[in-house]
Amino acid sequence: MKLRGILTALATPFKDGAVDWASLEHFVRWQIEEGVGGLVPCGTTGESPALSEEEHLGVIRKTVEIAKGRVPVLAGCGGNATKKTLELATKVSALGVDALLVVTPYYNKPTQQGLYHHYAQIAAGVRTPICIYNVPGRTSVNIEPATVLRLAKEFPTIKAIKESSGNLDQASAIIREAPEGFAVLSGDDSLTLPMLAVGAAGAVSVVGNVAPRLAADCCAAWDRSDIEGARQIHLRLFPLVRSLFVESNPAPVKWALKRLGRFASGELRAPLVEIEPSNAQKVERALRDAGLIKEPVTA
Repeated sequence: MKLRGILTALATPFKDGAVDWASLEHFVRWQIEEGVGGLVPCGTTGESPALSEEEHLGVIRKTVEIAKGRVPVLAGCGGNATKKTLELATKVSALGVDALLVVTPYYNKPTQQGLYHHYAQIAAGVRTPICIYNVPGRTSVNIEPATVLRLAKEFPTIKAIKESSGNLDQASAIIREAPEGFAVLSGDDSLTLPMLAVGAAGAVSVVGNVAPRLAADCCAAWDRSDIEGARQIHLRLFPLVRSLFVESNPAPVKWALKRLGRFASGELRAPLVEIEPSNAQKVERALRDAGLIKEPVTA
């Protein structure tokens, strides 16, 4: 299991209130054809809090079936209660995923010692490799480098972190002291190239939903030491990256996927709603500027 390059944080397509399985299958196949380095179902972008457990497991099962081992599947299974998280992680592990994406507990606001025990219990309970998911803007808690490094050194199955703190110093501190084989993945598309420069292995990417080839090419250019090529792609994608967060993720992403014809519907689960028309205009302009659509911007 190697987590490297662009791993797309997959949006979950819905239609008439249910998971749109046909759109999901076509979408996953397209992602693989476009050259992504991995698939991440049921994360934040996948609206995991709004999925039933049956839907959650079904989306992951379908992704694994389609991937057929061609790319790793890093499946979201975090929660804010350790016991429930371990129960879900056990069920997800049984689906044949390559790794588990486990978010820091949200709302509870545990201490660093609490975070350590949370991940230690999960690591002791499942054999599947674990990727810590640090996203303080969503969870109101930051797992500090010392805690990450303690876990990485004590538990061989804790193999990676998706670092979404937006703090390059924090990422650098982890990369500097991490054991061999531990991967740091950018969780912010706008910081992927800077994080690659300090030693990150790649990114769990939102923009990969709408521009998987370009996102993958950026990482590939960096890996072959084409720094200028990577920089050019980064700057080309930058306005699109910013536009995909004009409202709460994944609302702008889903609007873009419908606009590009990748999803039959841009439907979201409440309490998320479709983006405002003025913000839709911003997303469309960014898609055009990135070369993903050719038509004039609609009025």
